[in-house]
Amino acid sequence: MAQEELNFKKIVPIVIIVVVIIVLIAFGSRMTTTIEAGHAGVLFRTFGGGLDTEQTYGEGFHFLAPWNKMYIYETRQQEVSEDMNVLSSNGLEIKVDVSVWYQPTWAEVGFLHSTIGLNYLQRVVIPSLRASTRSVVGRYTPEEIYSTMRDVIQDEIFEETKSLLAEKHVQVNQILIRSIVLPPTIKQAIESKLKQEQESLEYEFKLQKASKEAERQKIDAEGKAAANRILSASITDKILKEKGIEATLELAKSPNAKIVIIGNSSDGMPIILGDIK
Repeated sequence: MAQEELNFKKIVPIVIIVVVIIVLIAFGSRMTTTIEAGHAGVLFRTFGGGLDTEQTYGEGFHFLAPWNKMYIYETRQQEVSEDMNVLSSNGLEIKVDVSVWYQPTWAEVGFLHSTIGLNYLQRVVIPSLRASTRSVVGRYTPEEIYSTMRDVIQDEIFEETKSLLAEKHVQVNQILIRSIVLPPTIKQAIESKLKQEQESLEYEFKLQKASKEAERQKIDAEGKAAANRILSASITDKILKEKGIEATLELAKSPNAKIVIIGNSSDGMPIILGDIK
């Protein structure tokens, strides 16, 4: 009896070791997980309350019970594009190629997995992008879409998509309209109209420039005429005689021989005769 009890005590540790080895072989790969860079994990506890929505597991190595499971989400910025046909405000079909930059909200990965799941791109991101694009483009005419409103439309699609996905635990970083294709006849009509408007604006600019130049010349002429009137009114016979005498005296100082007779002209101005040889 004692021998049997001794043998049993020897066997028990061996059995335990064997069981541990079997468990490690069978479940070892499920007892650890590594979350790669740019990813996050959410843990599902089979016997401990189900999905843990409060905690987001970061990058690195993690231990977990073999009956639990870790769901991994890429949390880096990702892009998806959609090529779709939408209607303008007047019912014309327009082809739009639009893309969205998105990523899961890191702290809300648990809620994302609980309410939507790993396939959230197909379930909420693409449908939200499509709905927002159709809604916004439908407010504008082809002329507005083709010419001046493209940036405005892009911003409005961004705001609407961002609002829709914020409730779904997805962050939207940017919306890009990559191309807009109108029906050929509509495009030609718009381009012709824009060309005519540009020519009209150019002609109007030339008219305004010519009008301003004519106005400038008129003002310049009026200014010169006013100056001449003021100058004429200020010049008298006495002033002219005085200036003539001053000029004569300066000439008299010249080394050339002259005969200057004062006061013999009809108006009293000095008379200058030629050189004496």
